Amino acid sequence: MFSIYILTYNEELDIAACINSARLSDEIIVVDSYSSDRTVEIARSHQVQVVQHHFESHGRQRTWMLREIPTKYQWVYILEADERMTPALFAECLQAIQCSEYVGYYVAERVIFMNRWIRYCTQYPRYQLRLFRKDKVWFTDYGHTEREVCDGSTSFLQENYPHYTCSKGFSRWIDKHNRYSTNEAAETLLQLHTGKINWRNLFFGRSEVERRRALKDLSLRLPWRPIVRFLYMYFILGGFLDGRAGFTWCTLQGFYEYLILLKVWELRHQQLSSVKAVSDVTSSKPSSISSTTVKVTKGSREDENP
Repeated sequence: MFSIYILTYNEELDIAACINSARLSDEIIVVDSYSSDRTVEIARSHQVQVVQHHFESHGRQRTWMLREIPTKYQWVYILEADERMTPALFAECLQAIQCSEYVGYYVAERVIFMNRWIRYCTQYPRYQLRLFRKDKVWFTDYGHTEREVCDGSTSFLQENYPHYTCSKGFSRWIDKHNRYSTNEAAETLLQLHTGKINWRNLFFGRSEVERRRALKDLSLRLPWRPIVRFLYMYFILGGFLDGRAGFTWCTLQGFYEYLILLKVWELRHQQLSSVKAVSDVTSSKPSSISSTTVKVTKGSREDENP
């Protein structure tokens, strides 16, 4: 058997269905980031363990969860509230944990949007590390999300899980991606200054995960990213085959890229303004103030900011 973590924040609309889908395991732990709605109340009414911890970032939340919350089993599975466990996936997970060769398994998500599986323009199968030994995995932050670090070999499962990405409505989706774009903008600037494109993984990566991450590093450097992303998803990946839902999905992803670019510009503008302000202060030399007065002013400023 394996334990199932469910990560939540204001998930009153999804948490009951998520818990019910995970009932195949005899240990379900809801890790809540101090929701302000009825998430915790609903979870406790389903008689599962609830642990609350202030959210710092996706990577830190997951690592804290793995290190600080004891579980009955060595193997764990991570669910988000808008995702579901399926009987077929659960059965494959039980079979997978019998193998001692791997410390973790990637599982593909099946994006459900506007009541339809978005088969083409979501890069299906798009894998996430979900089933793993908790003593062999931890997470680091990357952009708005996280990336896993594994002490051992990993593999891939055949079954997938449904992900209801807009189950709480378009307003919630837009609010969430507005927050995400802030972190993605900071990560974009960092990667442009310190990162590089792994061309080998881009064309010859051993897995979808390696190829997708190399493609993202390339996309950060492309001009007209919002338009390029829409065209890539809608025409090259085949979003037009996903109907109206596919067109809407591709449009929203292009909008998301535009938000990131706007915030990249904003961060650069703020940095330039800060540098200019510091330069103006250091280059100015008051002629009517004695050197003694200047020393006193500096001393008082240091006292205010120890």
